[in-house]
Amino acid sequence: MAWDFETEPEFEAKLEWMRRFVREEIIPLETLAHEFRQPGGREMFAKIVAPLKDQVKAQGLWAAHLPPDMGGMGFGQVRLGLMHEILGQCAFAPSVFGNNAPDSGNAELLSVGGTPEQREQWMKPLLAGTMRSCFSMTEPGAGADPTLLTTSAMRDGDEWVINGHKWFSSNASISDFLIVMCKTGDSEHGAYKAYSMIIVPTRTPGVNIVRDVPTMGEPDHKTGEPGGHAEILYENVRVPFDNVVGGEAGIGQGFALAQKRLGPGRIHHAMRWLGQSQRAFDMLCERALTRYSHGSILAEKQMIQDWIAESHAEMQAARLLTLQAAWKMDQLHAQGKHHSDARVEIGVIKFWGAKVLYNVIDRAIQIHGSLGYTTDLPLEAMYRAARAARIYDGPDEVHKVTVARQLLKRYRASDPPLEHIPTRRLAAQEKFASYLDDIAVSH
Repeated sequence: MAWDFETEPEFEAKLEWMRRFVREEIIPLETLAHEFRQPGGREMFAKIVAPLKDQVKAQGLWAAHLPPDMGGMGFGQVRLGLMHEILGQCAFAPSVFGNNAPDSGNAELLSVGGTPEQREQWMKPLLAGTMRSCFSMTEPGAGADPTLLTTSAMRDGDEWVINGHKWFSSNASISDFLIVMCKTGDSEHGAYKAYSMIIVPTRTPGVNIVRDVPTMGEPDHKTGEPGGHAEILYENVRVPFDNVVGGEAGIGQGFALAQKRLGPGRIHHAMRWLGQSQRAFDMLCERALTRYSHGSILAEKQMIQDWIAESHAEMQAARLLTLQAAWKMDQLHAQGKHHSDARVEIGVIKFWGAKVLYNVIDRAIQIHGSLGYTTDLPLEAMYRAARAARIYDGPDEVHKVTVARQLLKRYRASDPPLEHIPTRRLAAQEKFASYLDDIAVSH
């Protein structure tokens, strides 16, 4: 099997433009993050990034994750992955390129699963940046096992009536609409056929956003600020029956649609983590060449050299694993197959990429000592945010179980072991008996 991650010279030129653009125009915005949280800060941020978005659109890189007929560029997963490696350097970058979560995933979800009317009403405004959205799935009692979700939607004439308790619904408090995973049937045909996704305008009566839950990444987050993770009570929320994603055909397709949304998203996450890892690695190497201690610069210490070599090897492994998963997804798409056939590759990059992200940032903090622990460098914020990578989009443990189960299907139990030498010797003696007899006669 040949893996080809090569891209055209024209696209490489686009990537080079992105590298310079993110470094010179977007990363500097990080130092003003506090200003953007003040009253009027969102409006100020919007004014600053509006001309930046125009430059992205002029380069043909806006909403690149969607097909051309949906307003995107139709890039495959390999090219998207290479783009996200650059965008992952800065939390502000994805929004400037029109593919920030959860809006990008929701737009993609509506593009592949929505009705024409839903695409017109909800997806196009997402692409235009005139609406914000939320994906409301996780519940306090159901995380790693989604079949435990209890939020229900009961049909009442030409409406759905939704009741339930969600949390970690990202961006809910600033959203215009939510895509809510609801139980719409029983488990007669399997638990995964009992759920549907329903579009709920955020200001619908009965949608009670209790709070944005502060996190390790943003312990001082206040409800209503961008990037929050909301706790929501849905209390007799009524929406039109046609709001089920995919229309009537979408009933019971909630998990199938979720996988179409989450599979590519994990490629993008893993590559964004590499972008963060690279920034941390750059800081690690810079410090190693700058700091003098105990008779030499740190770069001459074997322990530091070990950190640099290990970090480089881990990042390269993560990058190749992720690109190979992206390549396989592109091949499956070209063959009209579902990307679930790449679930081993996707599962591996999810837990390995998160581990590499943590390791590299941790070493970068360590080499900076007390400076790395302070807010004078971005490392402490990167470190706190990195911890979530092992949880969202499925915890590492779930992905490891998936990978192990799929790999074990390629084997069978054997007693004695297939490599049992006495057994193999008997088989070899039988297979080559004539040759062995000739040897015996000659002696």
